[in-house]
Amino acid sequence: MNKEQLKNYLDLKVEKYNQVEFIESDPIQIPHKFSQREDIEIAGFLAATIAWGNRKMIIRNSLRMMELLDNAPYDFVINHEERDLEKLNGFVHRTYNDQDFKQFIKSLKNIYANHGGMEAVFTKYQGENDMKEAIFKFREKFFEVDHLSRTERHVSNPLKGSAAKRINMFLRWMVRKDNCGVDFGLWNNISPSKLSIPLDVHSGRIARELNMLIRKQNDWKAVAELDHSLRELDPSDPVKYDYALFGVGVFNDR
Repeated sequence: MNKEQLKNYLDLKVEKYNQVEFIESDPIQIPHKFSQREDIEIAGFLAATIAWGNRKMIIRNSLRMMELLDNAPYDFVINHEERDLEKLNGFVHRTYNDQDFKQFIKSLKNIYANHGGMEAVFTKYQGENDMKEAIFKFREKFFEVDHLSRTERHVSNPLKGSAAKRINMFLRWMVRKDNCGVDFGLWNNISPSKLSIPLDVHSGRIARELNMLIRKQNDWKAVAELDHSLRELDPSDPVKYDYALFGVGVFNDR
């Protein structure tokens, strides 16, 4: 396909998958259960954090996280005391366990109490063209409180080469604005043009099949390469094509 044909093909796939029906089979359904801004942010961040593996398991365990937070994640984060964290005992999703969960609650409290919230941090440190530095700075602020070193693996560091798939997905949820009802578009001070593709095995495989991505590893260099290709198709909203690449890949929809 030439560039025009590729754009037309992917635009059709975006139109197909960027629909409210997409929500029911995707982890984005978790923050959609809330209406308060901070609840949406925290629910989205936690759901995105454990978004690897079987999708049904991701959704089931994300719902369990919300239950453990009394289905009021922001209130729990801001007002919890040490003894309240005991109710999180026993939670596990693959390598993310109850100790990681407790640490996330403590770190999120610090972000909201001392840094103005997640949006403020990402907005303050956004780059001219991307969110790479902002992701690193958010991670830095997130772990400035006492924490277990094991928990650091659950917040990606793009400066060390990570594709940061889950944080990029979370940022897509919070920043992208359209009338389709899937992404929230809550954050007004970050342009969707700066977002990066939440690169995973599905989107990476399809991007390579379409000759949009040459690099074999799914790392930050691959993200940057694919971002370049997607921005040529739509400079103002490149990550809308996440719907197309992921949808074609996971549903085998050629």
